[in-house]
Amino acid sequence: MTIRSLQHIALSIPDPAAGKQFYTDFGMQARDDGKRVVMRCIGRDQDQIVLIEGTKKSLHHVCLGARAEAIKDITQRLEKNGHKLIDAPTETPAEGIWFRDPDGTLVNVRNEIPAPWLPAAEFKINNPGHLHRSGTVGHPPRNLPVQPRRLGHTLRFTADIDKQTDFYTRIVGMKLSDRSPGIVAFMRSGEGGSDHHVMGFIQSDRPGFHHASFEVGNIDEIGVGACRMLDKGYRNGWGFGRHVIGSNFFHYIRDPWGSLVEYFCDIDYIPEGFDWKATDYPAADSLYAWGPNVPDDFGVNFEVAD
Repeated sequence: MTIRSLQHIALSIPDPAAGKQFYTDFGMQARDDGKRVVMRCIGRDQDQIVLIEGTKKSLHHVCLGARAEAIKDITQRLEKNGHKLIDAPTETPAEGIWFRDPDGTLVNVRNEIPAPWLPAAEFKINNPGHLHRSGTVGHPPRNLPVQPRRLGHTLRFTADIDKQTDFYTRIVGMKLSDRSPGIVAFMRSGEGGSDHHVMGFIQSDRPGFHHASFEVGNIDEIGVGACRMLDKGYRNGWGFGRHVIGSNFFHYIRDPWGSLVEYFCDIDYIPEGFDWKATDYPAADSLYAWGPNVPDDFGVNFEVAD
């Protein structure tokens, strides 16, 4: 028994109001919850980003969903390998079990299932020999709503990709999907079918939060959403492009603290029981298939070291 979902991530930031505005501009809904700000995707009854006031920007915790039986199995594996359960932090609800991964990041595993998210209309295109859209225009309206449907995955900085991958696969129970050794590794949930990845790690000199990625309805929504964020004065991160590992289309925007948020669509899906062979990709394929060149600062960890 093992992990079945990424439920939410929590960020500690100096100014939750600025974070609330950023994610609202990104297309999400905000709810004040005491001293916390909770961001949700429109039409989805599940916390996705939790903003907690802190002295600096950092990843506060990652919340994963699992069945009650799986939580017992994870607890046993943690204890067997010398990892202690800890009390929930006072600034968050105390459900489930809490522990720290090898980088010291708080992890919360709860008996929860992923909530349904809003479906999107089928995105039809015409290509040679295939007329899927006939007798109607294909361009989006100028007022196209861009509303992320769900948190798909998160990527984190680490100084030891192999150690983190071993911990999350062998002890937490996730599965390695693919990696580019020494650069990046991607993992999926261990129960049920899964997106190609719900969590990943990118090489750095220290731990940190790299990005959160949200699924939108189609390529147009990626482009329109990114243009609107740039028009609002937010800094471009990288895009438009397509990844090799995971195959998703992407555009990244910088948040007020230098981390990234990603619009994505069309990610690879791995059905339960499918014999997926994890591939070690060369460095040239580690981050993208096509698009603008990888920015020099894409892999820079802007978090202040302790």
